[in-house]
Amino acid sequence: MDNHVKVALIASLDNFAKISGNDSIKLEEALVEVFSKDLGFMEKVEEFDEVFDEHPMFDELREVFFDLLMINFFANDIKKLEEDYLESDEWADIEEATIDRGTELLNLLLYINECHDERIKPELGDFLKEFLLVEEDEFQDEFHIYEDLISNQQLVESSVEDICSHAGMIELGEEMEELFVPFMVFFHQPKPDDKIIMDLEEFSNNKEFDVAVYTLIANFNIN
Repeated sequence: MDNHVKVALIASLDNFAKISGNDSIKLEEALVEVFSKDLGFMEKVEEFDEVFDEHPMFDELREVFFDLLMINFFANDIKKLEEDYLESDEWADIEEATIDRGTELLNLLLYINECHDERIKPELGDFLKEFLLVEEDEFQDEFHIYEDLISNQQLVESSVEDICSHAGMIELGEEMEELFVPFMVFFHQPKPDDKIIMDLEEFSNNKEFDVAVYTLIANFNIN
């Protein structure tokens, strides 16, 4: 299991459990076991879903953790496969089978990996323009998905309170509705920060989820 993924998973679950009042130890152990197994991706997906089915109090995190499962595959499992595996028919079938799984968090985690490779600090403008290419004509699907982030970039310079308040006043698109606050807060403070977490607990309308996802992203960003 990739260490960045493991750190992010444990920190995220711990904070979700602390705020929601649910014990995450068994779920944590079961997920680490699944992520670490030497199985094909779809076999891991099946076991991953079985684990979440057994812990319904944490189901809100299922799809963002699916993104972590995918990142773990790219970072760790892919090393055991042929070099051109991602060009194979088998991978194309997997992409088709999982097309409705996961969230836009996957793109942010891939971007953070790129930032690590290039030794640069994650920044919202760079994520939107250089990674997602939202200003290019051929990437207008990304523009529409991330329009809420594009039109509210100034919030990154404000505060957690302002970000949470603004999220409650605008009509967010489906893809970013749940992720707007943790994405914005991450670009506001890209490293894990106890004060940020306290502010999210105070001001967020969905504090368990927002704290868990912010914690996941920020801890994944520890290089």
